[in-house]
Amino acid sequence: MPAISLVICVYRERDLLERLLRESAGCYDDLVVVHDGPDVDGIRKLVEEKGGRFFERPREYQQEPHWPFAWGEAKHDWILRLDSDEFPSTEMKEWLNGFRRGPEPVKNVSGYTCIWPLWDGKRAVTKHWPGGRNFFFNRQRVRFFGMVEQTPVADGIFEAMRLILNHQPPRKSFGICNVLFRKQAYHWRRVIALSLLNPPTQLNCWRWTDPQWPIWWHEIRSRPLLTAFQKVLLVPMWQSREIWRAERKIMPSTVLGSGLHPFLIAITFFFVRIQNRNSES
Repeated sequence: MPAISLVICVYRERDLLERLLRESAGCYDDLVVVHDGPDVDGIRKLVEEKGGRFFERPREYQQEPHWPFAWGEAKHDWILRLDSDEFPSTEMKEWLNGFRRGPEPVKNVSGYTCIWPLWDGKRAVTKHWPGGRNFFFNRQRVRFFGMVEQTPVADGIFEAMRLILNHQPPRKSFGICNVLFRKQAYHWRRVIALSLLNPPTQLNCWRWTDPQWPIWWHEIRSRPLLTAFQKVLLVPMWQSREIWRAERKIMPSTVLGSGLHPFLIAITFFFVRIQNRNSES
């Protein structure tokens, strides 16, 4: 029977972490919490009271660089990867407990994805979209490099599940304002741009040995301006179709924000690359 390690990377947000641990109790066999920088909120005590192991890591202002370390500290290969502002639905908890009682999945199954409903700060505004949130995987069947916006890459397949992972931050989780007015988003885009100047193998990696960037990042590196305008035009069209199929809704702010974000990543990389070339000349 496969055992599960719940692995969480967090910066402060003690109340949200407490909710996550309360709502996911009984769904895992091992708990690892990594804190991005010094713990000043008593999170270590909370984690240890729950029987978990707590680690402080250097401040990175994002969680992805910590994932290789955190996964390495887990006792079990099956990793339940949740953020502090998330928690599993009742159906997901039942499925996870059934998974723990069942046989080991076949080796070509690297992990599972779920539905991640949009949240307006007070309630979920979708029920069936977006899907594809990678929440559960076998660490020996995925590869990863620790850059913002990057997710684990499967050796085999990720099975899509109709399970809901609740994502309920104290703010709206989507839309143009998230893209344009969150200082954190600007920091993340610059970190991505700086990372793209070098091979992915220079980042903190988990089983990743390829110096070449995956196609979705290679497009930005090779044609940043063209990719920027393709994304800002095509992503909203694609997402509008997907939302209508899943929800029978029209959500302009959602789709415009989804197109604007990759546009700004590509534009940021374009200017960072120019600055880097000028500094080298």
